[in-house]
Amino acid sequence: MKFMKLGSKPDAFQAEGKTVRYVSSELATDAIINVGEVKFYLHKFPLLSKSNCLQKLLLKANEENEDEIHIADFPGGPKAFEICAKFCYGMTVTLNAYNVVAARCAAEYLDMSEDVDRGNLIFKIEVFLNSSIFRSWKDSIIVLQTTKSLLPWSEDLKILGRCIDSIASKTSVDPANISWSYTYNRKLADPDRIVEDGVKFPEKMESIPKDWWVEDICELDIDLYKRVMIAVKSKGRMDGTVIGEALKTYAVRWLPDSVDALISDAHTWRNKSLVETIICLLPSDKGVGCSSTFLLKLLKVAILVGADESSRENLINRISLKLHEASLKDLLIPARSPQSTVYDVELVQCILKQFLMHEKFNRDVDVEKNEKGAENFVLELGSLLNVGRLIDGYVAEIARDRNLSLSSFIDLAQMIPGSARPIHDGLYKAIDIYLKEHPSLTKVERKKICGLMDVKKLTMDASMHAAQNERLPLRTVVQVLFFEQMKNVRRQKQLKTVEHLIGRCVK
Repeated sequence: MKFMKLGSKPDAFQAEGKTVRYVSSELATDAIINVGEVKFYLHKFPLLSKSNCLQKLLLKANEENEDEIHIADFPGGPKAFEICAKFCYGMTVTLNAYNVVAARCAAEYLDMSEDVDRGNLIFKIEVFLNSSIFRSWKDSIIVLQTTKSLLPWSEDLKILGRCIDSIASKTSVDPANISWSYTYNRKLADPDRIVEDGVKFPEKMESIPKDWWVEDICELDIDLYKRVMIAVKSKGRMDGTVIGEALKTYAVRWLPDSVDALISDAHTWRNKSLVETIICLLPSDKGVGCSSTFLLKLLKVAILVGADESSRENLINRISLKLHEASLKDLLIPARSPQSTVYDVELVQCILKQFLMHEKFNRDVDVEKNEKGAENFVLELGSLLNVGRLIDGYVAEIARDRNLSLSSFIDLAQMIPGSARPIHDGLYKAIDIYLKEHPSLTKVERKKICGLMDVKKLTMDASMHAAQNERLPLRTVVQVLFFEQMKNVRRQKQLKTVEHLIGRCVK
């Protein structure tokens, strides 16, 4: 940690209990200054020579025949005032990342500027901040944390803004050029430590990862974290994937694991604010940055803590762009009152609808521009097939829910286009589960749900199972047997054709 020592005289400040401070001197004190609950017995001359504010306060007290001066709203409190007082006396005082902001705000309050005395406290602190503190990664973070308790002084003096800019600038540096210490899930070993002054050890060092800075700034409160991340993004040099990793790390660090802790009265507002902030900080390119798993977990939390509608819509849109990467477990989002189902089926329908809209838009744009190549076609078809399998698996899972209505089952199953479902085995499995868990369905309802399935697109194993399935309507079983027989006939014809060709070749 960087530090700066001011003054050369021995520290002569003495304490009497917790509320009295005085200077040990042969000269009698002639100024009593109350800062908060602490009373300082001091001498006028050293104070008047450095502080324009104290000059005015002591003059006013003298004119009004007051024995004491009272300062109730002093930035940094008694400790910061003591630093300023010691500087006035020329006593040794040490400034570091933990107290420099308080000392700077206190010096501003006391007007310890160059107009009063050359080389005054404000000037010296500014030199220290610019030459040391803001050049140090860790010290910049410590200083930023101290600014919150000193608002609005730290904001007005632009310390907070300069500190944020310092941190954001360092995160944007090419990792190969980093010359300050950092933490990354471990303490650095001597061979790969990078020291503060930029002198590197001669041993070969491991490459520094792009997200080396992510964990360090996780210690910031959400409001400061938000400002730092906005500054990082504004630099325009940070990869969206790293931004996403940073947000994920922060969410894991601060969001509780249990549902009870998330929605507890004591922390609901804080968790809601945290989630909404993380959502608004997501990378601007909605197709990159965060995995679908993380986004869906974030959506679950957003629903639980009651995040605003715009935040939820933002997440749903982002998830729809990466739905093809999601897993079945990711989609199992618990339903909330007044819904009676176990899982939030309407939410998944909404996500799927958005995905299909994006997919159609991209296809139309490609056709319009006539630029769609074979590679793009394969990628888009692959995504569509993945979503088809995913939704069939989801439908099979929710089919076990006794409270799932037939219309909800059918509506969701029908949303998948034919091109995304070349094989109907997954849909057949979902239908079979629903029929098993809902034995009270009428013949008309069983016929309707089985109408979703194209028996021609069942594999042999699924067809064999369906042909013996007593839960299926007789008409469906007959169709399965008929088309399976047709397949067998075609296979036999193909086999005979092959045998005939082989015979000709032998001759």
